[in-house]
Amino acid sequence: MTATLATAPEQPVERLPVPPRPRRTAGLAGAAVLVLVLVGVHVWAWIATDFSIGALVEGWSGITDFLGDAIPPDLDWAEVVQPGLKACGVTLAIGLMGTTLSIPTSLVLAVLGARPTSRNPVAYQVARAVMSFFRAVPDIVFALIFVTAVGLGPFAGVLAIICHNTGIMAKLWSESMEEIETGPIDALRIAGASSPQLAAHVVLPSVVPQLVGLLLYRFDVNVRSSLVLGLVGAGGIGFLINQSISLFAFDQMLTYILMVLVLVVVVDVASGYVRRRLAE
Repeated sequence: MTATLATAPEQPVERLPVPPRPRRTAGLAGAAVLVLVLVGVHVWAWIATDFSIGALVEGWSGITDFLGDAIPPDLDWAEVVQPGLKACGVTLAIGLMGTTLSIPTSLVLAVLGARPTSRNPVAYQVARAVMSFFRAVPDIVFALIFVTAVGLGPFAGVLAIICHNTGIMAKLWSESMEEIETGPIDALRIAGASSPQLAAHVVLPSVVPQLVGLLLYRFDVNVRSSLVLGLVGAGGIGFLINQSISLFAFDQMLTYILMVLVLVVVVDVASGYVRRRLAE
């Protein structure tokens, strides 16, 4: 016995109107204005900085004369190499001490300047203002100030690194604290936990790897900064570079620059290795 299935009549397919493509006139006009503004700003910067390809070409002979006086480097052990190695050690020590001694103040400012751990709006704004001040003042300006206060030498460089690094590291640490999940924080806050308890039991344990990684990165940067601080009398290899330039001993200067290159590479490789081990 066969059953006959009734088929419903086919319904005509209704064609919907195609929506018109959105006009991009406004977007193109905004992009054109942005390009014109960028071009205008760069033209102004070109003029303000006296940027000149012709001046560079004309001064190329001076560069070749300078390189001719600097090459080959002076490798005299007693007069150049040994003092340079000691100065590299001082430069490394300035960066290390400046980074380490800035940790307590950076941590306090980061806790007070992060929203998950700071309930008082006044303390939050004050902490952010202190961070901004220490970041805004260059480390070389701090070095000039401390040189007049404590005299020439690496101690002024350490103080300069502490001040400038406190603002930068506190800013980076506070941003890391603000990126964590807020669920555990809200739960403890409802239970009556104070801000120090939230920081000690939730926030800081969650961001320890990030804080250590940023600390190592800043140590790498501070070692390079301590080189520049030596140019203004804060000790280290930068002081010897400045001295050799003043005496027109460019071959000695090249030796010191090569030492700096080796020092920077060693510090960069060592800090990168530690950061990779922490990330594993």
